[in-house]
Amino acid sequence: MTEKRNNKYKIQLQELALKDGTASGKSLAFEFENHDNIFKLLEQTKDTGRFSSESENTEFVVGLKLFSEVMMRNRNNPLFEDFAPAFKQFMQKLKGKQ
Repeated sequence: MTEKRNNKYKIQLQELALKDGTASGKSLAFEFENHDNIFKLLEQTKDTGRFSSESENTEFVVGLKLFSEVMMRNRNNPLFEDFAPAFKQFMQKLKGKQ
């Protein structure tokens, strides 16, 4: 049996300005794995018209993929117990299977 491989990514987040006008210059970087090719998803979804800008589409896709992968790995966590059925329905709608 072959080992399932995931795609590997790195995110860098830098604080530019806070709503009170200050900036601490904080930053973080982390690596993660995802079963989907996120750049391919970004390309496939950028012209769907779901969002008003490509930037919003990027925020949505990256955020969704980060969240959903953590949720899948922790599917038995009570935190996701009530949310999982609604999330499954949401994903089906998003993928056009509903």
